Amino acid sequence: MTGTPDTLDPKGLIADSYRIEGITAGECRSIFLDWALSLPVDGDTDTARLGLIARHGTAHPDHPMTAVLHEGLGTQARPRRRGGWRGRAR
Repeated sequence: MTGTPDTLDPKGLIADSYRIEGITAGECRSIFLDWALSLPVDGDTDTARLGLIARHGTAHPDHPMTAVLHEGLGTQARPRRRGGWRGRAR
């Protein structure tokens, strides 16, 4: 690992991905998943992703990791109550 770990990138994985010559979008998604699993459970992934985009993505707008970091930003579904008959007429 050559990336410098910090609060946005605890294992330095995202930084390393930007150094890999010829990395594919699929490989970036795998790295992203490992990165996401290394964050604290109560962490705000959107804020961390925006920080990483500012750090790396602005200098490398065409890099596949930049695209992966942008994918799904702000689209996390809010939990909804499912099923049941409560509130419905019988």
